[in-house]
Amino acid sequence: MNTTPLTIIFDFGGVLLRTEDRAPRTQLAEFLGLTYEALDEIVFGSQSARLASVGKLSAEQHWLEVANQLHWPPEEIPALQRAFWGGDQLDEDLITLLRTLRTSDGRYHTALLSNAWDDLRVGLERYWHVADAFDHIFISAELGLAKPNPAIYARVQAHLEVPPESIIFVDDFQQNIETARAAGWHGIHFQNSGQAQAELKLLLEKTQS
Repeated sequence: MNTTPLTIIFDFGGVLLRTEDRAPRTQLAEFLGLTYEALDEIVFGSQSARLASVGKLSAEQHWLEVANQLHWPPEEIPALQRAFWGGDQLDEDLITLLRTLRTSDGRYHTALLSNAWDDLRVGLERYWHVADAFDHIFISAELGLAKPNPAIYARVQAHLEVPPESIIFVDDFQQNIETARAAGWHGIHFQNSGQAQAELKLLLEKTQS
């Protein structure tokens, strides 16, 4: 039996935290005269979003740029954020699973690897209260690197000090999974919570046999 502890790494947005109700964001987009997709692109796909994802802009600076593009009063940015994130929900089942794995007599370590801005860590600790589910938290803005850049996987693995075959990575973007597999990690392409849990269970059984 393989006794090497496995490190199970989850992505955050789109995996542990998902937009389960599109209505609040759709209503915001309509109020702004935009499509849902166009609003998403401004928040997630703009130049300032990319810079914030690698720590070259703060989350606060990025939201000021978003507000500027949307002609939204800067002093009302908190209301903009509440409306934008209104349909997002945390997957409590997956968080419970991660907490269980983390306390399983040292057999498993858990980690988060997220392309996110510099406000995520505070959110994990003070808003969602889920930082305790992870042994390690890796945030692209803090590392100055973002998935699918192979360098971020190398940095994470070097920090963990484990062989690549002892890492299992769950992410909702296929390209991120492909890069992880190229680094020698096991990869699970997240499509829904049930599918990811089933695949993880099978992989844990296989790698521990």
